[in-house]
Amino acid sequence: MATKLAVITTHPIQYYAPLFRHLAEGDVLDVRVFYGWEGPSTGDYDPGFDADVTWDIPLLEGYPYTFVENEAADPGTHHFRGIVTPGLVPAVEDWGPDAVLMFGWNYWSHLRALRHFSGRVPMFFRGDSTLLDEQPGPRRWLRRRVLRWVYRHVDVALYVGENNRAYFEAHGLSDDQLAWVPHAIDNGRFADPEGTPERDAQAWRQELGVPEEAAVIVFAAKLSEKKAPDLLLQAFSQLEVPSVHLVVAGSGPLGDELRAAYGGRDRVHFVGFQNQSRMPVVYRLGDVFVLPSRGPGETWGLALNEAMACGRAVVASDKVGGAPDLIESGENGFIVPAGDAEPLANALRRLVTNDDERRRMGEASRRRIQEWSMARAAERHEDVVQEHLR
Repeated sequence: MATKLAVITTHPIQYYAPLFRHLAEGDVLDVRVFYGWEGPSTGDYDPGFDADVTWDIPLLEGYPYTFVENEAADPGTHHFRGIVTPGLVPAVEDWGPDAVLMFGWNYWSHLRALRHFSGRVPMFFRGDSTLLDEQPGPRRWLRRRVLRWVYRHVDVALYVGENNRAYFEAHGLSDDQLAWVPHAIDNGRFADPEGTPERDAQAWRQELGVPEEAAVIVFAAKLSEKKAPDLLLQAFSQLEVPSVHLVVAGSGPLGDELRAAYGGRDRVHFVGFQNQSRMPVVYRLGDVFVLPSRGPGETWGLALNEAMACGRAVVASDKVGGAPDLIESGENGFIVPAGDAEPLANALRRLVTNDDERRRMGEASRRRIQEWSMARAAERHEDVVQEHLR
């Protein structure tokens, strides 16, 4: 008989729905996902994009789920009391799980459920936090004490990479409480066996006025301080390579300012917010993908996974949590210091002026990301739960 695993998470997310489908398709775990908020699955204002967002790919198909009523006055994931679901614990208990997997603890309902189920059923925890933004001082000391108390309620933490593992270790979890699961995307959705996204991207490049032989850099993320598109535009201005173009996909609080400063340049193209179904084309607009985040809070950077699945060389800052796991500098891209335009410009200059190296790195990205597949992530979840229960 399959092990009953209750998954507690905030709302349908494009990165986790494929994982839940993979788990539901297997015969190892009997999964039910408990949501506390509908979120952008049905349309909602996203302050990061500074726009109403409704994802255009299915997020609720292929796995069983329950929406628990959220009584929050201001529902959402932007504050602790944004997920207030008094019915969560009774709903999970009524289902009768053998184990619970919780995504994130820092909401009223999640912390309440974590405390309730700890010691009653095995508690698995998944989050992608890192220590990259920590500053020394009393606040760090206090936060460490609070988090050590929180994680005492966890039996096994599923860490997604080396920065995430260091975070869990710093908060008291031992080796036998830590298990790796890859932070994966649906690689197949970004593959291009028929060549359709590539053809669409080439047609779009022509519409933008990009010459066929030009090297193109792509940024695709929220136009926010955290993601640092302003730093990328500054580095692009320093390249002094007259043939290279830059495509900026996304919207956000910095959008108007950046368009005013750079929108009149004929080699800088702002293409606005692009929904999920369009992203395999967006990444193929360019030859190099850049995530120059300065933080705080760039805990992983799943856009790197997506760009690598599209066979692109990637450049990321050292504030991007997943960079050391996904990027081997000189092999499939480069990791550069955050907040400094000069080393970013140097890395980009090397890539846009060397066609062979750029293509080689793109192929290396495609190979490397195969280990970070959704099938592998589902397999690791199954193995870890079964091993612990045994």
